[in-house]
Amino acid sequence: MKKVILVCLLALLTAFGSTLVAQGVQESAKGPLKFSMYYSDNATLPFKSDWLTVTEVQKRLNVDVEFEIIPIADYQTKVSLALNTGTNAPDVILYQSTKGENAALALNGAIVPISDYAAWTPHFNAMVKKFGLEDNVNLLRLKDGKRYYMPSLFDVPFYDGGLILREDLLLKYGLSAPKTFDDLYNVLKVFKEKNPGSYPLTILAGPRVLYRMTMPSWGISLGKNGASGTNTLSWDYTAKNFFAGAISDQYKQYVTFFAKLYKEGLLDPEMAEPIDGDRWAQKLATGKSMATYAYYDQIGGVTRTSTIPGFKLQMYPSLAGPAGAHHQPKSKTGAGILFPAATAKRKDFEQIVRAVDEMFFSEENSLMWCLGVEGITYTKQGDKVVFANDILNAPEGIYKSMQIKYGCGSDVTQMIWVNAREMTKYDANYAAINAAVEAIGDVIQAIPPTPMFDDKQAEQAGSLQTPLADAFERWNTAFLTGTKSIDKDWSAYVQEMKNLGIEKFVKIYNDNLQ
Repeated sequence: MKKVILVCLLALLTAFGSTLVAQGVQESAKGPLKFSMYYSDNATLPFKSDWLTVTEVQKRLNVDVEFEIIPIADYQTKVSLALNTGTNAPDVILYQSTKGENAALALNGAIVPISDYAAWTPHFNAMVKKFGLEDNVNLLRLKDGKRYYMPSLFDVPFYDGGLILREDLLLKYGLSAPKTFDDLYNVLKVFKEKNPGSYPLTILAGPRVLYRMTMPSWGISLGKNGASGTNTLSWDYTAKNFFAGAISDQYKQYVTFFAKLYKEGLLDPEMAEPIDGDRWAQKLATGKSMATYAYYDQIGGVTRTSTIPGFKLQMYPSLAGPAGAHHQPKSKTGAGILFPAATAKRKDFEQIVRAVDEMFFSEENSLMWCLGVEGITYTKQGDKVVFANDILNAPEGIYKSMQIKYGCGSDVTQMIWVNAREMTKYDANYAAINAAVEAIGDVIQAIPPTPMFDDKQAEQAGSLQTPLADAFERWNTAFLTGTKSIDKDWSAYVQEMKNLGIEKFVKIYNDNLQ
């Protein structure tokens, strides 16, 4: 009797096992979940499809992501075109927010209101709660009460870039480290006198990096990377409202200062156009330039390529200008992920959202985008992270080595930023710089609030923003390079901006503050 029962059980188990195998084959036959994604590419960190982070995350989630790599200078234009036309849009767009034009596009139905699908983003929700960022994330909702993107999340904003210059030359010429922009001017003058063929201050990736890191010390933030996302408006941190920064006295003082640098040969004349990472590094490494605004992790790469004896770059805390010592505004939420409306029409839309949520916001994968894969890029000794020898010994430093070799620490793909974890990739010098910045106080100001536009107001603001931004860029370049006189042509510039509706533009923003 026992033998009969045993035989029956075996038969049932075999049949059940066969069913499971059949189901497994069926699932396997479906293959990975496939979707496309826009990626903003920076010449100083060119995307590689074989990065460990990129291949590992797809393997973990059984997804096949088709990355469309777009140069950062062209990125916003490409995103705008895709969202406006709805044609050839990818399934997922990285490195975006709903500042500026995207707000109008969202309210007009071009972007998925991702807050409607909170049940599909459990990892994002958990990280928001873990960091206590519920209020910060709620501020990203638009007039309809919905949020249209999943922002990157920071536990503490940190000072990751600023003025970088040749410390060895300061010592050689008996100069003190600059603390104000007037100090910087005097340092650049000496550098030029000692090296007449040089242009002491060069620019990384075009003027936007310089502007976003220096304008706040004049009390403004303008241009393509302006903190408000409007290009031409700035935020008054005392009055708590927007003002027409592009035609303000603050901007006039700002552009006058940098036009003086340009005229005296202290500022790289190529700065008006994007300077790719290789040319920028070469200028510094060969001594054609001695100062720049860039990021700390880029120091190692430049140092490694220089053959100048005693060559040493150092990063310094923000310099004081007329409005104090400030850096580019930051918040605990940053550019993140949005889904074009067409993605919601896919039958597997839920699977895509869930996959993207887990890909970037889960504990396991957010750790990977920062530190790589345990056993490959690092090991743990108790609570201490110990990096692999090839990373530890990399001449460009831990942070840059991990970016270049493994794709870790990219603003585009890393959505979770834990300050203590980031500091493991930097040296004691960087920690000291951050401490010095913290001691100054209020260096990193908050990102301005997002107005609560309805779709009509957002469309109206968007229609004003583009021509104003175009005019500002044109005039700013002319003022900077001297083809237009700040003294003689300023009134004509202000009048053109008024004719284009900048006063109406600022009123729309202030009338719709939360």
